[in-house]
Amino acid sequence: MRIRSAKTALTVVDMQNGFCDEAGSVTAIGLPASRLRPAIAGCVSLVSAARAAKVPIIYTRYVYRPDYLDGGLMAHELLPDLRDGKTLIAGTWDSDLLPEMAPASQDFIIDKNRPSAFFGTNLDATLKNLDIENLVVCGVTTNCCVETTVRDASQRDYRTFIVRDAVAEYEDDRHEVALKSMDMLFGYVVTLDDILAGWKSEPSAA
Repeated sequence: MRIRSAKTALTVVDMQNGFCDEAGSVTAIGLPASRLRPAIAGCVSLVSAARAAKVPIIYTRYVYRPDYLDGGLMAHELLPDLRDGKTLIAGTWDSDLLPEMAPASQDFIIDKNRPSAFFGTNLDATLKNLDIENLVVCGVTTNCCVETTVRDASQRDYRTFIVRDAVAEYEDDRHEVALKSMDMLFGYVVTLDDILAGWKSEPSAA
């Protein structure tokens, strides 16, 4: 399948210091950034290609209030280390995007406090305002925020492409199962080269 740049947006999921820098808070609670850093190069390539092809870029950030009143079950019950370790507090270095992901003025940033980038945010409205039909998704983690966002996108009838070599997960088995699940019913698992070839081949991307 050819992935066109028309009516397409790139969604970069949670490429933040807290997750992807060795000094980040999530590494400090036992979820190592080293497992997620392999996604960085692919995400950087996609951002560069999206700019060249005039594809809108949407970054998501997982952020919490300092008191974690917005943390829900995940931060308070399922994985309380997120709260106890003071992870991903809004407005801190920890919650910032990686330097490699520095947004341009025309890019969009969606802050969220749940795995899905659609839950409680204006992402759907933003995509509709941009007349988007197709989403290219990269970032972390494959099994959690990427997959949850992809499933929600599919329920809203966005044609969704998950870039295999630009997503990462803490455990290989969860990574592969998530990709298989998404590819079966919720989108298309593709490679970075698939995306780059499709966007570069279009005259409008010049």
